[in-house]
Amino acid sequence: MDSSLNSKPENQSVTPPSEDNASMAESNHNDEAAISSALETAGDGNSLQPPTISSKLLRMLEAATKRRPALVKMQNSEEVFDENDGAISEAPRTKRQIQYPEQPREFDSRLTKTGRRSLSHSVSHSSTDSNSSGGSDAENQEDEVSPREMQQINSKGNRDFCIKNIKIADFGRREIELAEDEMTALMALRKAAQGEKPLAGAKIVGCTHVTAQTAVLFETLMVLGAQCRWAACNIYSTQDEVAAALAEQDFPVFAWKGESEDDFWWCIDRCVNVEGWEPNMILDDGGDMTHWIYKKYPHLFKKAKGIVEESITGIHRLHSLSKAGKLCVPAINVNDSVTKQKFDNLYCCRESILDSLKKTADIMFGGKQVAVCGYGEVGKGCSAALKAMGSVVYVTEIDPICALQACMDGFRVAKLGDIVRQVDMVITCTGNKNVVVREHMDRMKNGCVVCNMGRSNTEIDVSSLITTELEWQHVRAQVHHIIWPDGKRIVLLAEGRVLNLSSSTVPIYVLSITATTQALALIELFNAPEGRYKQDVYLLPKKLDEYVASLHLQTFDAHLTELTDEQAKYMGLSKYGPFKPSYYRY
Repeated sequence: MDSSLNSKPENQSVTPPSEDNASMAESNHNDEAAISSALETAGDGNSLQPPTISSKLLRMLEAATKRRPALVKMQNSEEVFDENDGAISEAPRTKRQIQYPEQPREFDSRLTKTGRRSLSHSVSHSSTDSNSSGGSDAENQEDEVSPREMQQINSKGNRDFCIKNIKIADFGRREIELAEDEMTALMALRKAAQGEKPLAGAKIVGCTHVTAQTAVLFETLMVLGAQCRWAACNIYSTQDEVAAALAEQDFPVFAWKGESEDDFWWCIDRCVNVEGWEPNMILDDGGDMTHWIYKKYPHLFKKAKGIVEESITGIHRLHSLSKAGKLCVPAINVNDSVTKQKFDNLYCCRESILDSLKKTADIMFGGKQVAVCGYGEVGKGCSAALKAMGSVVYVTEIDPICALQACMDGFRVAKLGDIVRQVDMVITCTGNKNVVVREHMDRMKNGCVVCNMGRSNTEIDVSSLITTELEWQHVRAQVHHIIWPDGKRIVLLAEGRVLNLSSSTVPIYVLSITATTQALALIELFNAPEGRYKQDVYLLPKKLDEYVASLHLQTFDAHLTELTDEQAKYMGLSKYGPFKPSYYRY
């Protein structure tokens, strides 16, 4: 690795990211004191325990949990969930045509009120503090017309979308169908609830990753009765062929890989600023959609029935708004649900970190010294994977409990400043800001790889590298060499954004767990009677967590033991759950 870094590639020099974006972000950041605390503080209030579950969801849970059928995979067949009795049945595999609720089209031929002018920088700016030097896959196609300037139309005559290329929709549809095969639980939920249409009347605006896996969620929401409009929460994670497949099915999606900072906010605005259509639900990943509506369209924010947020960054912001008395709608904290924390955060990162590093930096892990910053579920997954490959792993932590866990798992806990000169890789997994700063990077050894697996792109102080003394060289997609005056270079991956979603892929099955959790949270909030949820942040009801897990157990042909009446009475439990108190630590 080091030997390849000692020679400069010819004609690879690129202009470092502009300082204008950073300064503009800082200016806007200072102008909005009400929300800025959401970026600076973690919101130390806990999410509230939920009240009882809505009747629609309760009926679904009872039908599913009483039988707990085993899932038997059949070749060339599709397992579906019978809404009548919860049993698994087979359906012949056909090319599926998603039947969406009617979408308004009067805005197809018009621009939004913002037109083409630059949208101001959101205070949250978690996903697009761009500092972009053109590290996307699309940067070698600079002469291409921006999707915003293209007039695209799908085969049905609809123009209400903005994507890279509608012509690649067939490829995206194949990827979505592949994801459906692996996301059996979400497909089972789709089948079980589609008759009742629990989201009929819901108008959902979303800002998440636009991938084959999330597309299965989007289309599930539509099948369950919702109208949706979607933008991407990450400028590099969008799968263009999947966005095309959604657009071909009349799904209003505004996303493409390699968006600029201005593109990012323009896409979010196109989802919200629509004549004759007002959102009443928000599904967010990072808080960008929530804060854009809060800042630009406060009248819409006050009318929303609820927010579902899946990232630690977004949850911190919601807690800060709640503490300030400015959260005027209920929100469900999916990030801290058991099924998100223990499966998506842990197992997804455990598998995807190695693939991401291999694809970007061609790393050999055996014997490498690695600093993993943060030992939450993401840090645990990354550390375990690297240790299994023979790496020497150090952990940095602020929490004595997490630090003790790291010690008991066989890792040395140290301060980054004490080990930064010797490590070959630094991986941030905290969700915080300025975890790795210029002082650290000045002291790193030649060839040190720096990347982020946490949700927020603020963990690595990339803006401090935007100076005239440092040279930026683009090596390949998502890989930059930052070269010091003495010739030392570090390898910066994905410009500090979340690595596995920017540079690689993540396991479909694990994402099915999170997607199913998000769908149930939306159904719960939308169907909750007035007054059940106050204007605060709630955890997902424990029974819904258990329901999500039970759906996924079927894939493994796993059979749960059922309590006898005597055992249930002794433990003070229902035979059908929930089986653990809210304070239980899994």
